Amino acid sequence: METVVADVIAIIRKAAEKAINAVNTSMVEAYWLTGKRIAEEELQGQERAEYGKAIIKKLSDALTAKYGNCYSQTALYGFRKFYATYPEEKILYTVCTKLSWSHNRLIMRVENPKQEILSPRSIRSG
Repeated sequence: METVVADVIAIIRKAAEKAINAVNTSMVEAYWLTGKRIAEEELQGQERAEYGKAIIKKLSDALTAKYGNCYSQTALYGFRKFYATYPEEKILYTVCTKLSWSHNRLIMRVENPKQEILSPRSIRSG
């Protein structure tokens, strides 16, 4: 009986890990797409800097009301930076989604984030 219990525990643990990884991949993709949408909207504005601030503020207010503090202005600026750092969709799907959002944020702080994220060390530690 102990073997059955151990096997089932391992099955459940593996399923939970897969679920966490799937959620992480989806959220990293959502943050990149959000950053892309913000960047696209900003390009349509007349006075870019002020318009960008207004977009971020309004979007943050709406998302915070619906989903909580996860969508602060700081977070939205981070999503926009994430998209600006990796505008090529192929990088998003081949590398960025293999890393957690926390790892992606750390990598964006280095001098050359695109080079860092494409390094084998980053991909292995994902």
